[in-house]
Amino acid sequence: MNLALFDLDNTLLAGDSDFEWAQYLISRGVLDREAYETRNQDFYDQYKAGTLDIHAFLDFQLKPLSRHPRRVLDAWHADFMTTRILPIITPKGRELVRRHQAEGALTALVTATNSFITAPIAHELGIAHLVATEPAQKDGEFTGSVSGTPSFREGKIARVEAWLAGLGRDWRSFGQSWFYSDSLNDLPLLEKVSHPVAVDPDPSLARQARERGWPIISLR
Repeated sequence: MNLALFDLDNTLLAGDSDFEWAQYLISRGVLDREAYETRNQDFYDQYKAGTLDIHAFLDFQLKPLSRHPRRVLDAWHADFMTTRILPIITPKGRELVRRHQAEGALTALVTATNSFITAPIAHELGIAHLVATEPAQKDGEFTGSVSGTPSFREGKIARVEAWLAGLGRDWRSFGQSWFYSDSLNDLPLLEKVSHPVAVDPDPSLARQARERGWPIISLR
């Protein structure tokens, strides 16, 4: 069996679900535009530049989840999926996932974005396994904190290995492994697999991919 791992934001999506969720909440008046829009853009720019403090970002991103009942959040997310996410899922991304699945690979979405945002997206893409940053919960409601290691940079490797261990597997269980990503932040996991693929990469990852002879593809 082979393993195929997919980053989400700016890889299978022609956009960033983290960024879009905050913008969606701003558009609904849930978050104050003046207070949040500039910070949201700043964090997004830091991510693209490879300078993001993941814990500062998660504090910004997860705190709003703790201020609203889960049933309200779920209703907002359903609208968010329809208005913000479905339009940016790339057909070529769907096709790539289906191709690996048709070849019998174990597939997973591996993303730094939290699982509240990304679990419905994974379902929409037909990917049964999700490795994501986990928001802490108490009695079914979000606390505003993160649970465990964020799925970011080297943390993605730790979270993937924990997921595989839960299936009774490890890297040696697979003849070949793929990881598709757009971001230099994902360099650790790209270096771990046997087939790293840069997808519509940021300039830093594009440079690394060219120097290392990695494939560069576009799903746009």
